[in-house]
Amino acid sequence: MSSNRFSGRAVLVTGGGSGIGRALALAFTAEGARVVVAGRGRAALDETVELVRAAGGTAVAEVTDVSRAEDVGALVDAVVERFGSLDVAVNNAGVFRGGPIAELSEDDWRTVFDINVTGVFLAMSAEIRRMRTQEDGGAIINVSSNLGRHRQVPGTAAYSASKAAVTSLTRGAALEYICDGVRINAVSPGPSDTTMSLRGGETEAERAVRIKEESPLGRISTTGEVAEAVLYLASDAAASVVGTDLVIDGGATL
Repeated sequence: MSSNRFSGRAVLVTGGGSGIGRALALAFTAEGARVVVAGRGRAALDETVELVRAAGGTAVAEVTDVSRAEDVGALVDAVVERFGSLDVAVNNAGVFRGGPIAELSEDDWRTVFDINVTGVFLAMSAEIRRMRTQEDGGAIINVSSNLGRHRQVPGTAAYSASKAAVTSLTRGAALEYICDGVRINAVSPGPSDTTMSLRGGETEAERAVRIKEESPLGRISTTGEVAEAVLYLASDAAASVVGTDLVIDGGATL
């Protein structure tokens, strides 16, 4: 049963067109929030909005490239214009480009850092500037990864470096802005039920067999489980949780 922890609050989710982002939009909706989903693909965002509305919630879509400062600034302005505040922001947009460092193209390297790192920096900057003017401040959750600060896997060095940067940005910003009432944390999922966790040419059944061997839990995390962790960090129950990086990977990094 919903507890309506976020009744009336305005929530922004980047990368909201699929996977964890879509699960977040639906989870916040179930708790009474009004949601803005952002991303680069209009069709996928519109599908998320329709799912939210079918569940009885309120959502709007904003096409946004998080690697562009003007796009992110306009996004935050759109949230506030529509709902009057920005109470929670989840910076979930991200991409994966794999391969050994010596074989990775410069374009792939730049794409990973433009979206995964610069995108989080620009989003946090715009979100913080708004939240620190609000009486009740706000909460920001960045979606990092168990790859990076917590774990290394061959062929993922660029992605891992970008996510380690997200964790570091989270901790630094959390320390800088908690005095302004802006509470910042991160979650670091391991493999979850999204296409990003599939290796090239791998089926879901093959992934399940692989993860059973790799994870102490014996399975991937559901997107709903990741969403529940984010909702906790965004909620009043986590009022004294500042700068944490909550790993959700079934014990893979232990």
